[in-house]
Amino acid sequence: MKTVSANRPELRRAVFIDRDGTLHVEKGYLCHAEDLEFFPGVPQAIGQLRQAGFLVIVITNQSGVARGYFTLFEVNLVHRHIQALLKREGTTIDAFYVCPHHPEGIPPFRTTCLCRKGHPGMLLQAAADFGIDLPNSFMIGDKTSDIEAGRNAGCRPLLVLTGYGEETARKILPENVLTFADLPGAVEYILSLS
Repeated sequence: MKTVSANRPELRRAVFIDRDGTLHVEKGYLCHAEDLEFFPGVPQAIGQLRQAGFLVIVITNQSGVARGYFTLFEVNLVHRHIQALLKREGTTIDAFYVCPHHPEGIPPFRTTCLCRKGHPGMLLQAAADFGIDLPNSFMIGDKTSDIEAGRNAGCRPLLVLTGYGEETARKILPENVLTFADLPGAVEYILSLS
């Protein structure tokens, strides 16, 4: 029988998900909510994860802020739109973590930081905020930086072939990361382990 100390609550499992190219169709520097288009089956997959007890947390680099293409306010509008679309399907994202930095950006966002993927900063912050069991959590994305961030945080990284995924798959040896056609495929795999 498993016991949990009153002073140490049980850690939760999470699925960290990249935004652009993983949740929705890659549009370059997406800054207009009306341009957002989920890949088929994404809302249902998110709902399945939450029903299975996983936290669902979006982890996204948004260097367009540092480059002056759009503001953090506009990024947040896109996230509010994502939540509104998901609520219509009976689900939501638990949290969004955004890195607005880039080493070649404009002040105050021009910096080399530990939150930009492939660094694990956003995942580690989410783990601290939500009490997440990182070794039993997953990071799903379409870029090498997503895979690296997951590994660097101690999560199990999963690659999807949407967005930049096919290009990424050519750079990464298949035995080094499990690869799926899309987010619903990766979610089906995660749920098969439970």
